[in-house]
Amino acid sequence: MKLLAVSDVEVGFIYSPFISQKFSGLDLAISCGDLPYYYLEYIQSMLNVPLYFVRGNHSSKVEFGTAAPRSSPWGAHNLHQRCLQDDTGLLLAGLEGSLRYNQGPHQYTQAEYWSMVLRLVPGFLMNKARFNRYVDVMVTHAPPWHIHDDTDLPHQGIKAFNWLIKVFEPTYFLHGHVHVYRPDTVTRSVVGKTTVLNVFGYREIPLQDARVLPVRRLK
Repeated sequence: MKLLAVSDVEVGFIYSPFISQKFSGLDLAISCGDLPYYYLEYIQSMLNVPLYFVRGNHSSKVEFGTAAPRSSPWGAHNLHQRCLQDDTGLLLAGLEGSLRYNQGPHQYTQAEYWSMVLRLVPGFLMNKARFNRYVDVMVTHAPPWHIHDDTDLPHQGIKAFNWLIKVFEPTYFLHGHVHVYRPDTVTRSVVGKTTVLNVFGYREIPLQDARVLPVRRLK
């Protein structure tokens, strides 16, 4: 099983006919936020796979295009505050946005993130009862606290995400938000049983291999 995760910045060869040659054999696509809807619609239509997304802190409430205004990419599944099962059997959940630093949309306080994480718990428990696991892939825009985050308020991580990782042990925790400008920036970490990935730009993830690649291990 393979997925394509994207976030924050448009990549030229993805928004081109070469996408089908570059990414063959994918099972699904995931957006971790701050990408225009037309870009996500193009990915979904060209690859012919389901697309799941959360919004970033820079996402507009409405995007105006040549066809019609829309509040989400056509045909995609919004994961915000939801637990879903993909047709492949993969268990997905998500939370949008970042910490509140101005009055823009999709911004929340640490307390609000705690509330949103707790609202996911019944879905996780139902998954555990039905499938013997809580969630396979957790999708967010912001990173967890002190994992791939930064010191400025807009890019600080979310404390509730660390608790979610510790208690519910998603196999993969995918986020964006923190832009990567240096080759030595850590974008892959392992916390307990969870692989945390910053998917800035794009990342093709062969799920069965994600844990054996070089990682930075955290306590």
